[in-house]
Amino acid sequence: MTTFALQANLPQVDSWTDLARRCEAAGFDALLAADHPGVTASPFVALAAAASVTSSIGLGSYVSNAGIREPLLLAADVATLDVLSHGRARLGLGAGHTPGEWDAVGRSRPDVSGRVARCTAVAEAVMALLDGEEVNVDTPELVARSARLSEPRPVQKRIPLTVGGANSRLLRWAGAHADVVGLTGFGRTLPDGHSHEVRWRPHEIEAQLEHVANGAAGRDNPPAFEALVQHVHVTDDAGASVADIARRTGIAEAEVLASPFVLAGTEQEILSAIREHERRWGVTRYVVRVGALDAISSLLPKLSTAS
Repeated sequence: MTTFALQANLPQVDSWTDLARRCEAAGFDALLAADHPGVTASPFVALAAAASVTSSIGLGSYVSNAGIREPLLLAADVATLDVLSHGRARLGLGAGHTPGEWDAVGRSRPDVSGRVARCTAVAEAVMALLDGEEVNVDTPELVARSARLSEPRPVQKRIPLTVGGANSRLLRWAGAHADVVGLTGFGRTLPDGHSHEVRWRPHEIEAQLEHVANGAAGRDNPPAFEALVQHVHVTDDAGASVADIARRTGIAEAEVLASPFVLAGTEQEILSAIREHERRWGVTRYVVRVGALDAISSLLPKLSTAS
């Protein structure tokens, strides 16, 4: 079954709660809030408001920067959201690529290896806390002493964990431990601290999937694959729609259209691409941004016939 989630920021309360209602009514699987302190609203506060006007849609961060979040505080936020939403909370974690976010909390951003080590340590600690365990860690990446989440206890037996990224070590860890692997298609962070090179070519996607498969070896229930879609456009001319993306990335238009990070073309072409992404890559979940709400809302009723 193919699902779509919507990632959005809170602009103002009325439009946010209206957005939550629209997502649920349209058939989106989840409403996800970005987590960039100082730039976006607090995701878990915003999602609690969304929980109050919905009844079935999943609610989660996409994704929280493990580099600047402490496990006990993050676990408490997630557990509280799970209680308020009657068991609909989700947790998305990433290694944190934006230097300014580390600077703002007084931490030096480590190299890639250090960021991945911090992310996996935080993920392990948060999941242990949500399971009711006491956490004691004293490593260069994380310190937590006698940490325990006594209250509130989450409703769900396990909060679904999404790990987003493209680093090989992080993908292997996600393959072993996550419920969902968020394929971002991101490569090296560019000098602006926000933008990225992309890894959208077929051999690059295959390499990412192989890392996950290596980590998941021996698991009875390997993680699902989810793609963060950067461009959605319903159009009669898919090539023209992605021409600028192809120029900026240096990737051929055909390869851009073949990647799961772009959905462009007629509705039938997009539905065919979704079928092909599942066949070729195993991608069954997508995250789109709020600008794609209307286009995806129109597609969702037709997905049942796209399998």
